[in-house]
Amino acid sequence: MKISRRSFFAGMASAIVSPSIARPAASDWPQQPIKIVVGFAPGGQTDVYARMYGEFIGKQTGVPVVFEHKAGALGSIAAAEVKRAAPDGYTVLFTTSGAMSVNRVLIKDLAYDTDKDFQLISAMPTGGLPLIMHAELKVMDLAGLVRHSRATGRMTIGTFGVGSPAHLAILALNEQYGLNIEPIHYRGEVPMWNGVLAQIIDGGIGTIVGAQPVLQAGSGRIIAVPRKRLTIFPEVMTFAEQGAASPLFGLTTYQCCAVQAGTPTAIVKRLSDLIMQAAQTEKIKAMLATFGIEEGPMSIEATRELYAREAPIWINLAKIAIADRRT
Repeated sequence: MKISRRSFFAGMASAIVSPSIARPAASDWPQQPIKIVVGFAPGGQTDVYARMYGEFIGKQTGVPVVFEHKAGALGSIAAAEVKRAAPDGYTVLFTTSGAMSVNRVLIKDLAYDTDKDFQLISAMPTGGLPLIMHAELKVMDLAGLVRHSRATGRMTIGTFGVGSPAHLAILALNEQYGLNIEPIHYRGEVPMWNGVLAQIIDGGIGTIVGAQPVLQAGSGRIIAVPRKRLTIFPEVMTFAEQGAASPLFGLTTYQCCAVQAGTPTAIVKRLSDLIMQAAQTEKIKAMLATFGIEEGPMSIEATRELYAREAPIWINLAKIAIADRRT
């Protein structure tokens, strides 16, 4: 089963494709299976979003949708594969906000240019990345974390990769409070949360979706959330409410769906419309409500505005992380 070439991002501007490349007729799309390449491991929020929205796309278009996981290197392996596919709407990337902005800083000789090689279809806010500590530590809030870290002289918090939003958050806390929290990097959320369950690490920063095994087992406690409080945990204050000053804690974390630059505008619009329609189904509404995610997928225009506004901040913070010897 052969699919296509070139996909993943854009958010900023559409790239110009040589007129010698044959363009598929948008009115004929789709006539063959659609492949969704997922930039992170099965079981995490990127995978959950890809499957929920991908299944709806398959149902509405009447063609099979297949999923391929290419985890590793902060989503860059998946993005590079999608870039190589044809710009015909048959290869779609699901990845994260961090993967789209900071990889150019973190990965030497990156195999793609995110601003030129991809068109962003939709940003899907994740509800933020809460900080969850193992329940046995009795750390109830950010002030308690600071006290515990200073008293013990050692604390470990998991991330889902060097330069990830979780990693940057740890560096920001270390900088502000003079702590020495050690970030422990995993290849995705699932192994990270398993590390919390096994008490290999003291806590982790990731999505509510990914953290379900820890929360349902009563092994973890959410002590801070970014941007705004979650409806399902309204008593947990935001980082900013608890005194964390980094602009990082006000940024939007999101999953995103993208295709290659040069994909016909009508196909990009069709994919965007399908994702927006999927968000109105009871199945996806229930999924979002279960995890306290109040914001649905964003339009192409709103997504590009968000990227243009926040990507420079992510990039600057990633540069700080690279310069920090504690990484």
